[in-house]
Amino acid sequence: MMKTKEKISDSYEKHKTLLKRLSIYFGYGIGAAILFSMLLIVLFQDFIINYTFKERIIKGFEEANPEYSIWLSRIHFNVWENRLSLDSLQIRADDSSFTCRADSLSVTGITWLKIILKRDYSTNLFQKSALDARKITLNFQKSQYSLGLQKLHLSVVDSELTAELINYSPLINDEQIFAKSQFRQTRFRFDIPALKITGLDCLSLLKGKLYKAKSINASNMFADILVNMDKPYEKGSANPQMPNELFSSLKEEIKIDSIKITNGRLKYCEKFAVKGTPGVISFTKVNASIGGITNSIIKPDTAIIRAEGVFMNSGVMKVQMEIPLTSKVFSFRYSGSLGSMDVTKLNAFVEPAEHQRIKSGHIKSASFMINVNSGRANGSLRVVYRDLTIALLDKVTGSEKGIFNRILSFFGKVFVIRGSNIPDEEGTMKLGEIKYTRNPEDYFLQYAWFALRNGVADVVGFPPTVPLER
Repeated sequence: MMKTKEKISDSYEKHKTLLKRLSIYFGYGIGAAILFSMLLIVLFQDFIINYTFKERIIKGFEEANPEYSIWLSRIHFNVWENRLSLDSLQIRADDSSFTCRADSLSVTGITWLKIILKRDYSTNLFQKSALDARKITLNFQKSQYSLGLQKLHLSVVDSELTAELINYSPLINDEQIFAKSQFRQTRFRFDIPALKITGLDCLSLLKGKLYKAKSINASNMFADILVNMDKPYEKGSANPQMPNELFSSLKEEIKIDSIKITNGRLKYCEKFAVKGTPGVISFTKVNASIGGITNSIIKPDTAIIRAEGVFMNSGVMKVQMEIPLTSKVFSFRYSGSLGSMDVTKLNAFVEPAEHQRIKSGHIKSASFMINVNSGRANGSLRVVYRDLTIALLDKVTGSEKGIFNRILSFFGKVFVIRGSNIPDEEGTMKLGEIKYTRNPEDYFLQYAWFALRNGVADVVGFPPTVPLER
């Protein structure tokens, strides 16, 4: 009996030992399988993701955006960095109205397993993500404009966006733009070498509900605007929106604490003939700050703009604007000053636009204050200048000579130009009265300039035959 019990006990111990060994071997096997799988993923990760998950990514995008198609180059995945990268990417609208291309793109910080297994595309997956892209080009065929970026970095976790070498320009040349329509057109071109946005609410931006940022900084920005004044304005078309109209029309909420422009340049041109020389107004070394940008009706604010720059490569101009962005009517106020300036520098605009030539003149100082209420500007201009002489030009030849010019000179004697405007012994001088009503075709900067120019004409004494308002 005792021997039988001992045999059973020995048999039990043997089975127990065998099970332990099997468990150990099984554990080694599982570990080896996991290690082998990891080795396969590491060694053949690109192969696996391109031939297993690439089609899922494409299908998921096109199901979410049925009006677009997407093409992806070979996908690279780095397990250790959790980085998904592409050599190139292309997105195209089915009607060819929009195309997007990036020569390289990488994304980190996303839980790809949830996307692959659960097809979860919620914005919460991007809370710790970051995107880097190079040579991005977006073409808008309908407007015939293109937006290009040399480098883009977007970090959701850091709430920051940086971009380099941004260019917004037409896909066709100026003559082609203006030839497309029998009505007046405005061509825009922008170059921004460096842009940085901080405090960006990236997740709300992805949802398309809120555009919120703490600061936007643009360095060495160049804005180039050209208007073909030789064609009539299309009266049936939508008028250019003023700031209050634009912000009130937006469905998404916008809140930007500040925008800062450093060492910017602005070039505004008006063209009066197909192959004619345009009139040019320029500002260089522009430093500007804008605060209080929001379209919130609950907490409305007034945008404050302060800017300083060199006007026509000659005098330093300072401007301050206060613009209620949620006002139901187009109202705002602005004021500014201009330092010492050679008036002949204005010929770059005056000769093509007004058919006049400033032969001499010097501004000692100038200041203005303008209030705009429901599109009507009222204000005054104080400008101290001396030795101003103006010659009227033949509209065809551009010359000061000829019978036509002598006729203009006769009218010039009737409507005497004020050669100097210097305070007398009592300190009195001619103040320019500013009265200008918004023309439906005016853009915001045009309106501000036309109102100010109206005051200049009143001080100088331009004859009424000169087109002061368009």
